[in-house]
Amino acid sequence: MEILHYLATFPYFTLTFIFQMFYVFPICSCIATSFVFGDSLVDAGNNNFLFTLSKANSPPYGIDFKPSHGQPTGRFTNGRTISDIVGQALGANSFPPPYLAPNVESNATHIGINYASGASGILDATGTVFIGRVPLREQINNFEESRRYIVNAMGEKNAKKFLMKAMFSITIGSNDVINYFQPSIPFLSYEKVSPTIFQDFLVSNLTMNLQRLHGLGARKFVVVGVGPLGCIPFIRAIKLISEGKCSVEVNTLIRSYNKKLKAELNRLNKDMGPKAILLYANSYDVFRDIILNYKQHGFENGDAPCCGGYFPPFVCYKGKNANTSSVMCDDRGKYVFWDAYHPTEAANVIVAKKFLNGDPSVISPINIRQLHHYGSIE
Repeated sequence: MEILHYLATFPYFTLTFIFQMFYVFPICSCIATSFVFGDSLVDAGNNNFLFTLSKANSPPYGIDFKPSHGQPTGRFTNGRTISDIVGQALGANSFPPPYLAPNVESNATHIGINYASGASGILDATGTVFIGRVPLREQINNFEESRRYIVNAMGEKNAKKFLMKAMFSITIGSNDVINYFQPSIPFLSYEKVSPTIFQDFLVSNLTMNLQRLHGLGARKFVVVGVGPLGCIPFIRAIKLISEGKCSVEVNTLIRSYNKKLKAELNRLNKDMGPKAILLYANSYDVFRDIILNYKQHGFENGDAPCCGGYFPPFVCYKGKNANTSSVMCDDRGKYVFWDAYHPTEAANVIVAKKFLNGDPSVISPINIRQLHHYGSIE
């Protein structure tokens, strides 16, 4: 999310039982290797190595990220991303490094690699206004290079077995939607098509990329739907939405897109299964619940960004003194939004726990922890 920055009819146990009848895996207690694709919601620092306007390499970004002792790493939040939190919960003691960082190839054969890029989208043209970014298609090109390293390191047969056990997470689409709704920029904006055509175009392009990853050996996918962008501070500002309200227009398009995406993932599960499994993570309903019921989740503010404010240029920045710094909230753990586009680590923790342990209304056909506890799909 970026600009950015910017981010069942069956009962649960019945569905899980039915799934396990058809998807039989050996139990595995190993730490999962994770390959992360997406936008600034999960970028771990790739944009630090690009000439781009979409960067999070200056304070106060990363202020609560313990491994860096509060120094910015390129993550577009105050602390950990959802993929960071999920990885830790599954036993990882370090995070997949950004692909564009130097000398990271060897990580491909154990903890994995992060290919995500702030301002990127499903469509190549998304984020052009920010100049540098790595669209999803190019992220998969980069994984292809990593795969060559893996094959060279362990051989083709072992590489295939290794990739069968790895988790591939894809968190993307937010910037495509934001670009669709933001004010027109000459030569850089999409030619406006109907919402239906736009949704179908996103789903078809994402499907092609998922099929490509499958062809490269991916078998365990976690595909995250688009969240309620109509409620983020940036969209509310450009749409002149009053406090406590969300853009119905934006959220309506997203709900329709997510519905089509989930249906397509169900189709792919039938076509690719039982040797592959694609999880759909319902970020829309999880984030919407956090925003609507923020006090129940321990927050004091579900509306305003902790850092940077509501108005252009929406910059979260720490200068040499108060006069050159953005306004920042006193307690980052009490805010849902870190900046005008991205959630705080506190919000990310709630979402990650839902994805790890949730029922099929949150993530289906099984959750991430269940996916992790099964070994390779033979």
